Amino acid sequence: MVTTVSAPLGVYPRKPSAVAELFGEGTALIGAVHLPALPGSPAYRGQPVAEVVRYAVEEARAYTGNGFDSVIVENHWDLPFLKPGEHGYEVAASMGVITAAVVAELGPKVGVSVLSNAGECSVASAWAAGAGWVRVNQWVNAYVANEGFIEGQAARTTRYRHGIGADPVKVFADVHVKHGAHAIVADRTLAEQTEDAEFFDADVLIATGSRTGHATSVSEVVGIRDHTQLPVIIGSGVDPTNAAALLAECDGAIVASAAKENGRWWGRVDPAKVRDVARAAGR
Repeated sequence: MVTTVSAPLGVYPRKPSAVAELFGEGTALIGAVHLPALPGSPAYRGQPVAEVVRYAVEEARAYTGNGFDSVIVENHWDLPFLKPGEHGYEVAASMGVITAAVVAELGPKVGVSVLSNAGECSVASAWAAGAGWVRVNQWVNAYVANEGFIEGQAARTTRYRHGIGADPVKVFADVHVKHGAHAIVADRTLAEQTEDAEFFDADVLIATGSRTGHATSVSEVVGIRDHTQLPVIIGSGVDPTNAAALLAECDGAIVASAAKENGRWWGRVDPAKVRDVARAAGR
């Protein structure tokens, strides 16, 4: 694991490493469980939620049975994604039930991401399920994303989390968000945006490529790592060819496309490909 070192006094008081608390010492490998369409989304065709539960548990086992530490559960087939605050009760309920089944297998190191950028809904689902963390892509500042104009969710999410007693749920926040135009914040350097996310009380920072599956550059990872006291993980594009170089510079990675049978987010997890990534990461 890389120890991130910044100035003696950072932009937020130093806190214990959420990566170490959740996954133990060493570099964390986290698989993404991309769920089938859930109730309320256009692609949903009446599949009982119990079937989605079985799917999620199977995918989670394929990751953790072949060298990964845990998984993050995402409603990735709920396309096109809603903006934060637009998700219905059915989304939080479905995500909570599905994630709870995965937590029963793996424990609280499981994460939740309700797309897109739904910090409050993610926290509600995670807390109900016993999951330990959520991913929020646009935590600070504002971007033009696929869903339109998206503002940072830090203020609303942290207040909601506290209001329901879910303070133990950690926030993994992207710095340079994927699937978004950065023109609005182009006058702010990577270092400044890194400090923004730490200042607004994220627990872990995420470096990503420009789209799902696109590789994150080493320079992006190092640029974030060198300007924060928080752990840094990679959020896209890790595969057997670059895992060693990228993971040498950070505290872990979320992996999906490289572990799928077809190399795309919508494929099933391939245990052999999971093992390939794990071996490349030194497992």
